[in-house]
Amino acid sequence: MKLLPAVSLAGVIVAASLSGTVANADTAKVSHVTTIGVHNTYETGAYDYLARSLDAGTSLIELDVWPNIITREWKVSHSNPLGNNNNCVAASSPSQLYSGGRNKNLEHCLDDIRVWLGAHPDSKPVTLKLEMKTGFADNRGLGPDELDASVRAHLGSAVFRPADLLGGYATLDEAAKADNWPSLDALRGKVIIEVIPGTVEEGNPTDTLKTDVEYARYLRSLKDSGRVGEAQIFPAVHGAAPGDPRTKYADTGLRPWFVVFDGDANAFLTQTGPGWYDDNHYYVVMTDAHNVAPAIDSRAPSVEQANARAVLLAKNHASVLTSDWTGLTTVLPQALPRG
Repeated sequence: MKLLPAVSLAGVIVAASLSGTVANADTAKVSHVTTIGVHNTYETGAYDYLARSLDAGTSLIELDVWPNIITREWKVSHSNPLGNNNNCVAASSPSQLYSGGRNKNLEHCLDDIRVWLGAHPDSKPVTLKLEMKTGFADNRGLGPDELDASVRAHLGSAVFRPADLLGGYATLDEAAKADNWPSLDALRGKVIIEVIPGTVEEGNPTDTLKTDVEYARYLRSLKDSGRVGEAQIFPAVHGAAPGDPRTKYADTGLRPWFVVFDGDANAFLTQTGPGWYDDNHYYVVMTDAHNVAPAIDSRAPSVEQANARAVLLAKNHASVLTSDWTGLTTVLPQALPRG
């Protein structure tokens, strides 16, 4: 099957009639733009094949991940902890992205992303959001180090790692505040990976080590041992909250390792004062963009409604906004000036 053309960064910066300003696609840092993604991108009800989401121009792919402690595999599904239910096909070449059996493990979803990016090296960067539904199972061989190993093996050099942001700074927080993020142009064909606690994990009172803390501890330990380049993923603070939401972490030494924030768009706008995130050049994923007042359709609003919502959230400092706008192929590829 013929691949659809990649969306060129140079052609997707939204015109002044929408945003009031125009960003330069080649030189704008990733911290100064807003892009648009699709919630639960892996579901077959969203796209028949995962690659279709990238063809449509999405800037965020979301995968729900379960650690299967019986088979020691990472499963991708909305609600099945033991099996897969997704649109990934384990492609090894571009011609295989739209055929073959679906319902594959996480590693194969990563393969699909890598193969698509390899066929579209000039595509804009993609945020890969991993929701760890029940968290890690490190005592069963499915911890942060094993997840990183899978990412390294299946995405390789396509990953923009914490070490790439860190540069010579002591912590990710220092690097972000110095705006050490690269330009969009430098991130062509790259993936930025965030990990958040899952819904099951967050509702489990017996789980005392949540995904965000567990990965942040691991990341810090790698830095302390001179191995930070091994880390592939940014731990994200999940949930919008007033002030600096990192104060919820009792271990103050963990706080500087969180520069990615993920939460409900309406909560960010009404509760947090999102300018703080922009001032510090943090990476902010705003979900359920359609629910910001006045609410619009979650799946098929008009192009005008979706564009207006995207502009609103860009002005309120989203790095990426998400909804279920799978069919809005003129909206998804856009990159707007942030702030």
